[in-house]
Amino acid sequence: MYTRQAASKWLKRLSFRSTAFHHTSGAPNFPNVSIFSSRCNGKSSSRKNSNGYHDGYLNDFPWVLLSGPASAIILGINSNPVLAEEASFKPSSENGIEDGETVGLRKVEDGSVVSNLHTSKWRVFTDTARDLFLQGRLEDAEKYFISAIQEAKEGFGERDPHVASAFNNLAELYRVMKTFDKAEPMYLEAIKILEESYGTEDIRVGSALHNLGQCYLVQRKLKESCNCYERALKIKGRVLGYGHVDYADTMYHLGTVLYLLGEEKDSEALIQDSIRILEEGGLGESILCIRRLRYLAKMHMKSNNLLETENVQRKILHIMELSKGWNSLETINSADGLASTLYANGCLKEAQELLERCLDARKSLLPKDHIQIAANMLHIARVVMLRSNELKATDVSKAVTATDRARELLNNSIRISRGILDKISKHGEKKKIHKDGESGKDGRTALIILLQSLDSLGNLEITMQEMQVSKKDPLLVEAENLLSECFSTYQKFKGSTFDTPEVKAEYCACLKRLSSLISDGKTRKQTGRVSLEDLKDEISRLQVELSPYRKQKS
Repeated sequence: MYTRQAASKWLKRLSFRSTAFHHTSGAPNFPNVSIFSSRCNGKSSSRKNSNGYHDGYLNDFPWVLLSGPASAIILGINSNPVLAEEASFKPSSENGIEDGETVGLRKVEDGSVVSNLHTSKWRVFTDTARDLFLQGRLEDAEKYFISAIQEAKEGFGERDPHVASAFNNLAELYRVMKTFDKAEPMYLEAIKILEESYGTEDIRVGSALHNLGQCYLVQRKLKESCNCYERALKIKGRVLGYGHVDYADTMYHLGTVLYLLGEEKDSEALIQDSIRILEEGGLGESILCIRRLRYLAKMHMKSNNLLETENVQRKILHIMELSKGWNSLETINSADGLASTLYANGCLKEAQELLERCLDARKSLLPKDHIQIAANMLHIARVVMLRSNELKATDVSKAVTATDRARELLNNSIRISRGILDKISKHGEKKKIHKDGESGKDGRTALIILLQSLDSLGNLEITMQEMQVSKKDPLLVEAENLLSECFSTYQKFKGSTFDTPEVKAEYCACLKRLSSLISDGKTRKQTGRVSLEDLKDEISRLQVELSPYRKQKS
């Protein structure tokens, strides 16, 4: 109820009518994204709907202006509109585009006859630029986009919407290239031409404003981005209808900006309603909806609202189970996220059951020594150790059985992660592998998991000693040896690209436990590798190095 009220309050600030969060009966059945093509006269022979717009409204103009995710690009004219999310690709490092860039391409063919040489060249330049862009040849694509602008001006006129389309294409390219100082004036000029041609409340202006909002967002110009999205949302709501998925897309983006601005309640209401629109439109199981649910879960997690986080993650897992089943790593990763939240909420039994199911599923999909299996084993061991601590006061024998299970899991996790790191060192490829995509990521992950597993197993051995009646010393010696291995393991990769703040933090945690063990007089005053004084110096050094990183995260 509150989110509904907050959403209504926010939308009133944008001067929306009272039906803003309901489907508008008779609203035109527009495509899922803003597509404009054909004759520039705004006329159509099709009938008008209840909003006063022709059903064929979006087929009446000669060019396309795309609105989509943050990395969408607007290119040319053709047919068969496609959702930007669906037309995405993941370029490799070979094509010059950074990993994670996603480009949605959409074109609409107007069917008109090319009137002269300039318009013919404009088409060729636009299509060629698009193809070069997809190949990762961004500098070559830029040249053709610039030529397309010139041909559009000469073929259609300086202030023609085709020119606005060409400006917008180039602006999107500059945004992907992160050349924001060039992108912004291009967007602004495109918007100005559109406003001159169609008025300030036209849908094409709304889509162009959305794109400019994305450009501001990636630069963290949040107020400017917020203003663009507000204007775009107002236009899209009136033209497309308040239940349209493209309206919901801008609503979601506005919600993310408000969250970054600290307006968390209004942000949550908008994002929830953008999800609702997708669900009511039959897109509740789409990857687009799942991404928004995941963002919502992260918002709740950051605000330490674990109950709401759990509810959203349960919903995500339910969708993944229905759509993909457990024979999918996406489903398994969703279950992992829920298990982590259950662990934080103290629901240890359910967390363990879910993690055990994840482990079984991963073993059927991945090689037996895959790093994800090692991570899964580590997570289960941590849950089992907590459950063992709860049992110590009531049933020591069950507690010991639980710790035996945790020890087995941790030993296997250590074996797998150590094997991955040994392979890197053995082949003398440390420098190369550290820089190579997935191999480097697996190596860094293996180092973190190895440090965490050694630390957890050292702590487990201390706990086991505490549960023994005789309190024999050998267990503490084993704990010391395990924690000392953290020191020697880290030294092998110190100064390499594996030596990230995350790795340093895990290493520091191991050293603190080892230092405490020695300081308490529970074992030798000096290990075979490092003295207590050296440990304290190393811990102090790490804390200084990690201070900026921890401030940034907080």
